[in-house]
Amino acid sequence: MRIVSWNVNGLRAVAKKGFLDWLNASKADVVCLQEIKANIEQVPEEVRAPKGWHVRMHSAQKAGYSGTAIFSRVKPDEYWSGLDKKLSPESHDEGRVLAARYGNLHVLSCYFPNSQEGGKRQAQKLAYFDAMGRKMVELVKKGQQVVVTGDYNVAHNEIDLARPDDNHENPGFFPWEREAMTRFLALGFVDSFRQAHPGLTEQYTWWSFRTAARARNVGWRIDYCCPDEKLQARVKSTWIEPSVMGSDHCPVGIELK
Repeated sequence: MRIVSWNVNGLRAVAKKGFLDWLNASKADVVCLQEIKANIEQVPEEVRAPKGWHVRMHSAQKAGYSGTAIFSRVKPDEYWSGLDKKLSPESHDEGRVLAARYGNLHVLSCYFPNSQEGGKRQAQKLAYFDAMGRKMVELVKKGQQVVVTGDYNVAHNEIDLARPDDNHENPGFFPWEREAMTRFLALGFVDSFRQAHPGLTEQYTWWSFRTAARARNVGWRIDYCCPDEKLQARVKSTWIEPSVMGSDHCPVGIELK
């Protein structure tokens, strides 16, 4: 199974930039999108119901904000959305978690909250990490397998961004959110790309629109595919696609045997 994840920064916007051509050429079995910024009725018919694909969207209550989607060549056995609503209402209200189940495999499209300037959403982000960890551990204990794809809004280690020394007190690289990522992985999950390429530098998935950052590759790796440890044994390959344009993020992928 070939799984690709992409924060499209607006599905309606990327639809005008060749999204369908990219989708059909991706060779993906499952495509997970984040930050779709739309309800399904707002999306053009050819995008919400493309030939050969099953589509499900989990939109935010707030118009034009957040949201996730899954495009699948094979109809999943089940879709589910959100996490513990008391612990992380944002996972529901802001459309931040959508999952498709294929047998005992759960493929998640996740849009982790941005901690924002000064860590204004620290509590929400930590709660989301906590709720995600609890839910994934619960599934694994039941004999299920999971791969948590999406925009985590965290560069985990210094190798994962171009200018770490300048960003220790900036959103996406606060010590507390990097520690939250460490705790999540320690529960039994794997950053597949970094495990496959432990010392590979200048590998990024997001670039600021300002100052021609992408052209200069001054970026951050904040998009991940993280399977549970047992599922990691089935990982055939994992990659980043920086040549794919249309968003301030690029797609990332994982292939399972």
